[in-house]
Amino acid sequence: MAENADNILDNNIEEKEKKLAERLARIEALEQEVKAKEKAAKEKEKAKKQILLRLAPSLWEDLARWAEEDYRSINSQIEYLLAECVRKRKGK
Repeated sequence: MAENADNILDNNIEEKEKKLAERLARIEALEQEVKAKEKAAKEKEKAKKQILLRLAPSLWEDLARWAEEDYRSINSQIEYLLAECVRKRKGK
């Protein structure tokens, strides 16, 4: 009787271990998927387009001051402002 109970216990433990191993495998697969998506997003971000932009000196100075206040480069400040305008225009 005790031997039968031990077998049932062993089977339950093995079954739980199998389920945990399956869950772990799914989690690892999801982690790999997330990492792949992050890598793709980073690669896409690196592929930024370049443009030549001519600005009036007074506008440049205002942007430079604003960028410094926001701890950004002038380029990052301009990109941020443009992104905000596009986001607002789209209504998000």
